[in-house]
Amino acid sequence: MAAVQWHSRVRAYESELRAARLEAVPLEPGDPHPLKSITVTDSKSRRGGGRRGSTSSSSSSGSVAPDPLSSMLDGTDPLSMFAAASASEAPTLSHTFFRSASYVKEEEVGPDFEPWSAKRGEILARFTTTEKLSINLFMGSDKGKAPSPNSTVSEKVRNRLEELDDMEEGSQRELLNLSQQDYVNRIEELNQNLKEAWSSDQKVKALKIVIQCSKLLSDTSVIQFYPSKFVLITDILDTFGRLVYERIWSMCSDSRAMPESFTADDVNDTAKETCLNWFFKIASIRELIPRLYPWQLGCTCHIFIGIQETLPRLTAMIRGIGDPLVAVYARAYLCRVGMEVAPHLKESLKKNFFDLLASFRQIHSDSVQNQLVLQRVEIPVYLTLYSPAINWILQCVSYRAPETLLTEMMERCKKLANNALLLNSVMWAFRAEFVAARATDFIGMIKDCDEAGFPKHLLFGSLGRSLACADPPENERLSILNEAWKVITKVRSPQVSTMDISIAQIKFVDFTKREVNTVLADIIKHMTPDRAFEDAYPQLQSVIRKILNYFHDFSVLFSMERFLPFLDMFQKDSVRVDVCRSIMEVFIKHQQEPTRDPVILNALLHVCKTMHDSVNALTLEDEKRSLSLLINGFIRMVSFGRDFEQQLSFCVEARATFCNLEPVLVQLIHTVNQLAMETRRVMRGNHSRKTAAFVRACAAYSFITIPSLTSIFSRLNLYLLSGQVALANQCLSQADAFFKAAVSLLPEVPRSITVEGKLRSSEAFLLDFISNFLSTLLVVPDHPEQGVLYLVRGLLNMVQDYTWEENSDAKVRVYISALPLLAAMSQDTYLYAIPKVDSNETLYGGDPKFLAEVNKLCETLIGQVLDHLKALGRDEGAGVRKQGTLAFSLFGCLLAHGDLRNNKLSQLAVNLWNLSHKHGYCDTRNSVRTLEYIKHQSQQPDMAHLSEMALRLSLQSRA
Repeated sequence: MAAVQWHSRVRAYESELRAARLEAVPLEPGDPHPLKSITVTDSKSRRGGGRRGSTSSSSSSGSVAPDPLSSMLDGTDPLSMFAAASASEAPTLSHTFFRSASYVKEEEVGPDFEPWSAKRGEILARFTTTEKLSINLFMGSDKGKAPSPNSTVSEKVRNRLEELDDMEEGSQRELLNLSQQDYVNRIEELNQNLKEAWSSDQKVKALKIVIQCSKLLSDTSVIQFYPSKFVLITDILDTFGRLVYERIWSMCSDSRAMPESFTADDVNDTAKETCLNWFFKIASIRELIPRLYPWQLGCTCHIFIGIQETLPRLTAMIRGIGDPLVAVYARAYLCRVGMEVAPHLKESLKKNFFDLLASFRQIHSDSVQNQLVLQRVEIPVYLTLYSPAINWILQCVSYRAPETLLTEMMERCKKLANNALLLNSVMWAFRAEFVAARATDFIGMIKDCDEAGFPKHLLFGSLGRSLACADPPENERLSILNEAWKVITKVRSPQVSTMDISIAQIKFVDFTKREVNTVLADIIKHMTPDRAFEDAYPQLQSVIRKILNYFHDFSVLFSMERFLPFLDMFQKDSVRVDVCRSIMEVFIKHQQEPTRDPVILNALLHVCKTMHDSVNALTLEDEKRSLSLLINGFIRMVSFGRDFEQQLSFCVEARATFCNLEPVLVQLIHTVNQLAMETRRVMRGNHSRKTAAFVRACAAYSFITIPSLTSIFSRLNLYLLSGQVALANQCLSQADAFFKAAVSLLPEVPRSITVEGKLRSSEAFLLDFISNFLSTLLVVPDHPEQGVLYLVRGLLNMVQDYTWEENSDAKVRVYISALPLLAAMSQDTYLYAIPKVDSNETLYGGDPKFLAEVNKLCETLIGQVLDHLKALGRDEGAGVRKQGTLAFSLFGCLLAHGDLRNNKLSQLAVNLWNLSHKHGYCDTRNSVRTLEYIKHQSQQPDMAHLSEMALRLSLQSRA
């Protein structure tokens, strides 16, 4: 230790800065500019038009450089390549009912078409019953056993025909008094029986189950449950259709590969014969409905023999069904199959709908009316049973249909005296843009509808849904609202209040504050009785979104008398938070200037408090982070100008309001620090007593708030930042308190911390903080009542006592990092300073005692590093590698900051160089550059002593 003598090199910072500046090199006219667009030459092999191995090159100049990742993959991203490879391994089916969605051609049925599977759950949940149900189960017989392998073809045919006759002659069992859940269980049992019969090669038995299930679709004894029954039974039919299709498809797997979009001409004779055999079996069924549904399933297999004539034939067959409810669901199923196997055959879909219109008068027939009286079902309830089927049929018909088709549909509805049920389905099915453009016409048709079967308010609700998605003509918007409101004001039942909400979604862009306030008042009037708003949260949220889309002036928005009472209707916590989130997102996006409007501030404080209060111990970190971002966006937009005291009061209130969200508290501390710096800037150095008191108040705010943070590195960094702000405002005692708090906190730093959900070592974060702290300490003057360099010594003592990771070099790296600071403190003029703050350069004025203390501390640190290097040398493995790295780091520090004219210090530098190269672990390139730098510096004035040292430095490598 005594052999080490430190002498800091005298630095001339201004001349060093001038020498380090880059030279300006004039640009010749022909020289390329680094920001000029890149010319890319793309060479790709052609698949034809030339001999093998030839390439075609094309050059193009553009403003965008090529993506290196894309170019490596020849323009194809890895996910697309993987998807293509996966698709190539699977059989490609075209126009098939049971194919994967990835095989659907976009020009036929795309992702914008809502599939039946999305509607299935809604139907089952909506159409339920408490009535008792019945079901016929096929009992089977010995004739249903699989035929012997030695049977002749004629015997197999005879056996199968006998099995079908056996089923029709009464080998069934009727189960009565089933609950809805029992019924569902029995249907699932039938589905399982179907799969078992098929897997055991009892194909005719499987067909019997399908026929039996199809018969159930003619039963409307519990009419309110019929839509759900249809869903459950068609699930079984789908299973059967998939099994038949896969059987026939397997027969197509011969030596010829089936094309992606195959036709009947591509199918072999075996598959065609099997397909026809199934159709012959189905054709032998006597009853219409048990024959019709399996035949519709057969449409999926008609691809193998041709389908052009099948759909029209089945459409005509449905005309023979007498019950209109059974008929409409049969048409819905046919449209479903048609959209899957042949969506291009639009005429068949339209024909189904027009046949439906022609038979719609059957609803008022005596047989239907008698059935409704017998089951005590009102006509409005009965009409709702048609909605899923009609909506589905119209969705299929209107999918990517031209606007002229809507005109045709409207004319058809008028001929039926504007049947409300059909009119409602039309408005739901067609594109919102088409409906909105004809909003006035639809209102006229709605007014002419008979309200007995389908209430008009539901029609206005459907119209409002379209108007919420698309703009009606500008000159019609107000009249549309007025016409709708004439109906709304007559409605008193809270159950229908969703209608006026839907109408309220008409674009607000042309409405005044008064008109929107009137709309909200009426919604509140309808939704408040019996807490009807609890059943209409989605619609209420939609109204909020529409208002926020067109009212970006929040002073106008919050001054609406009914807006805040409207928000109070969101009583459910999760929904309430979502609404508040929507408001804050729009505010942050559209609020261009900071605000001090008390109306906005009070309202948004309430909104943000609602979000904050939703946080509890179970709230996910992502949710906390999301809410904090929104609240912080609000805080950043609050400004009271030069009324700094009012701004600080707002921060005090916000701290009490948002105490559970740490990122918000961090933002508030940053805001207060910015406020203190802004005060200093505005006062332009006129540091009056009032200004000093305010800055001290800001410092007190930060000093009180920082300890409440749980993240220790947030506390450390904010202590450092707040101390720097206090120092910049000449509040030396406050700055001293912040720095001492940071030093005292260091022993509490854990050895590992959680970063983005992962446990990581805290060592790198701690070293980064200490490095920043050391840079600040250069300009911090010593306290008059403390010793020399008391903050530096306190920091280094904490580093010495801290429990570092085992075999860690972090402590020694801190010691090496402290040497440049101490060397800078030895200069007559410091590298940087704070205006009106006297640093140690002024306080000590180059006092020899002060310099001696600095040098002594440097020698102590160097001694600690050398002791550590000796200890590392005892380890022949990883120790010598670390030894070389640390030795080279200390050498660089001596070279940059030490006075190498001192022989002992120069000899130490040479020894460190040799030690770093002793085992060959030093970076050769870095060593070469360092040696070149030393030789270059030796040519500078007062640096000639480096030339002698350069001769003593040699490059070594590990043998």
